[in-house]
Amino acid sequence: MHEKRNHKANDVKNDRSEQSSARPKLKRKQYEEEIAKLHAELVKLQFWVRHTGARVVVVFEGKDAAGKGGVIKRITERVSPRVFRVVALPAPSERERSQIYFQRYFQHLPAAGEIVIFDRSWYNRAGVERVMGFCTEEEYELFLRVCPAWERDLIEAGITLIKYWFEVSQEEQTRRFSERINDPRKSGSSAQWIWNRTAAGMTMRGREMLCSRLQTLPSRHGMSLMRMISGGRD
Repeated sequence: MHEKRNHKANDVKNDRSEQSSARPKLKRKQYEEEIAKLHAELVKLQFWVRHTGARVVVVFEGKDAAGKGGVIKRITERVSPRVFRVVALPAPSERERSQIYFQRYFQHLPAAGEIVIFDRSWYNRAGVERVMGFCTEEEYELFLRVCPAWERDLIEAGITLIKYWFEVSQEEQTRRFSERINDPRKSGSSAQWIWNRTAAGMTMRGREMLCSRLQTLPSRHGMSLMRMISGGRD
């Protein structure tokens, strides 16, 4: 048991090491060349998904202003919206709050030949909802017990489940939120900025707890852990 815990802790440390050793920022010309290559690969993926009838779910989680929106924009700008579908759900309605927690996400799962990208997902229960007090400790613990079974059902039904956590340093996050506040073309508010400064540590601890608690999924058709991505372009 102790060895397993140490192994999990080392995984988190390794993720942070990968973040700190990330490559320097590309110049614009290099960036455009690399993104063109990746767009070509995404088009190939699109044809493969349509041809094989694959069903793919990609979960994007992480800190605000870590670059999730920018990455999703670049993924979808050269592919068909009939294949790549983005789901960014608003706060639940009164009716949705009375339902089973995972119910509102179920209707958005992919059919054959589709890739669904969740811009935040059911992990809101273990992230923002818990940090901001929007759920009880009992609801949070219930989520931790039920989530592995929910994801296992998706994987065993033939869905490929991929999960990413986007990380950004507090200094860069502060810079990006300051930019949002001062630029009316960008979303965000001073309240969001204050929330992030006070909740960033709690959110990261929440991620580490999730990594240690949600390690019961098979790896054959999906990823059981969230892969950490260091702050992309906002």
